[in-house]
Amino acid sequence: MNEITSLKMEKGNYPVNSYIARCAQLAMCLEVSSSPKPGNIDRYDDYEDTRYEHFLASAISMYPVMEEASGCNDGVGRLIKNAVTESVSWQKGGNTHFGAIILLVPLAMAAGRILSKKEEFSIPELTELAHTIVRNTNSADAADFYSCFETAGVKVNPVDEFDLQNVDSIDELQQKNVSLYNLMEIASSYDLIANEWVYGFKRCTECADLIVKGMSGDLLDGKLNSDINDIVVYSFLKLLSENEDTFITTKFDTETANYVSERAQIIVEELYNNNVTFNTVLPLIRKFNTELLERRINPGSTADIIIAGLFIALLGGVRY
Repeated sequence: MNEITSLKMEKGNYPVNSYIARCAQLAMCLEVSSSPKPGNIDRYDDYEDTRYEHFLASAISMYPVMEEASGCNDGVGRLIKNAVTESVSWQKGGNTHFGAIILLVPLAMAAGRILSKKEEFSIPELTELAHTIVRNTNSADAADFYSCFETAGVKVNPVDEFDLQNVDSIDELQQKNVSLYNLMEIASSYDLIANEWVYGFKRCTECADLIVKGMSGDLLDGKLNSDINDIVVYSFLKLLSENEDTFITTKFDTETANYVSERAQIIVEELYNNNVTFNTVLPLIRKFNTELLERRINPGSTADIIIAGLFIALLGGVRY
């Protein structure tokens, strides 16, 4: 496949901050609308307590925070907290985009710094700057981050240090001068989103690369026909096949998460068969989707990374 050297913003007549915020909104809408993504809510599949419309409301609600983030040099924790607050105030479906927010905020901040000065950028340039931004977080960011867990209704792993269930943890964070990046370092071995922060958004980069190449027809020998839905579904399956989805691990266990990844890998490998098209494999994807929905196994961390990848691709002018 061709190497992607640079992407170019296509912002129209509105300010850069508005452009970045709209890219974030559209990324969230495209991810939840793409179907079928096994186990996850989409425009055809809902859970009883959380529906497609909840995700749309959350995505639209995020505009002012993403616009603000694109003009900020610091305050990552505060921005994450504000985005979570907006999300839950506009819908009653619970945690829709918490992991995505954690990725989008520093990426939007990085995009604002870059695109305010020039129209072209490379994916590594963006993610490296985002990595610098998160490494410079402080204990105030950590305190803001901790304070939004109850608001978001996020299920977390039990930990020995800085327990989210302990009201004294925020004071302890500040006393020990623990930054938000330090917290992500602690969680990086068991949380996919934290791992992205610590290791430079590498899966977000991979996902953006897949989407850009897919939309240019340079993926799977053109089998996806530059169809944004099919490209998102394929990118989702590919990332899921290569990574243990830690949202599943937290909700169930490692064995379940690994089983899901193995099933995704079988489908991805089938797509590399010369005589197979995406439509040929679609029944396998739908069957996998039905199984996970019935068992309420939703690969939420993978979906969050898809959103970040879409965001980067859209920033770079990808249109469908």
